[in-house]
Amino acid sequence: MTAQDYIQAKLTELRQPQGLPKPQNNDELADTIFKLLMSKKFRKYSASPEFIEHIKQSIRGHIEAGTPINVTFTHGAYKLWRFEESPEVDWAELFALMYYTKWLAPICEIYEPGVWFDSFVDDLILPKLNNLSMDEIIAYKQSYQKVIDFLKAYQPDNFKMTITGAGDLFDSLAAFEEKLAKDVEEYAATLPDGLPEVSDKRKAMIELNVHPNKTVQNDPDWMAKNVLVHDAYISKTKRGVGYTFRPDKILAFTQPLPVGLFLAVGSTKDTIAKFWTGIGALKPRDGSYRQLVLSPSQLENVHATFEPISIPELTGKNFNRIRVLS
Repeated sequence: MTAQDYIQAKLTELRQPQGLPKPQNNDELADTIFKLLMSKKFRKYSASPEFIEHIKQSIRGHIEAGTPINVTFTHGAYKLWRFEESPEVDWAELFALMYYTKWLAPICEIYEPGVWFDSFVDDLILPKLNNLSMDEIIAYKQSYQKVIDFLKAYQPDNFKMTITGAGDLFDSLAAFEEKLAKDVEEYAATLPDGLPEVSDKRKAMIELNVHPNKTVQNDPDWMAKNVLVHDAYISKTKRGVGYTFRPDKILAFTQPLPVGLFLAVGSTKDTIAKFWTGIGALKPRDGSYRQLVLSPSQLENVHATFEPISIPELTGKNFNRIRVLS
């Protein structure tokens, strides 16, 4: 089996119904949807009792309103600048969205309003945090949308995928920057000397993500200032728009987050690495393959060769070949 044969087969599988029995009433429907969402085939970590109750209430609310189950996945609108694949999406994004489709499609089979999977992405903040250009961010978002459009043919008709930029919720770039500046000032006022302490873990994350330039290299406090802007944005600017922590939304991420109110589902069956800071690859196994998302450190420690590939309608500079691990 070639890599192309494998991927095409997995795409075709996405739309195949599982023959699930139809629930007889709303209570049974809510219970079945909850069990599908919490399936250990996809969920990588346990959820808190508080979040479990939130999920159950969200499901009940959607059933009563006759609206799609809303799963909102938060991530950055960028491909890590260290990769030659940057700034566009690659197989990592495709594998992740195929994985989330496989996770949620069974709900569409038993619940007519279906599912709305929304990628809520950080965009306007990235030039300030990662030293990326808006052109790079736009290229990522456009290539991500192309993957969403491509997958539509392989998803149930009542399955909707979207990408929503945090910046889309502001009237203008100026309005966003004004709100961010105010939030950073207010947050800095709560900290000794106006700057946070930076842990070794945060330092490593910043060094991975931030594209170095002379500004940061010449400022001894640049990491602390980066953390200041990041934390003010997450806790005030982004959260203040009221898009995420709502009764109707079930939030998801690849890994557990300190706030706790997220389902940790990884990016593929075998991977918890963030797909936007990783590269998609295939690992041969038992005459078939496993889908992986490799972090930069993992990529450095594997041996892989590129296999040419061409899947109709799947366009973009990163989809004409794929890494296959030895």
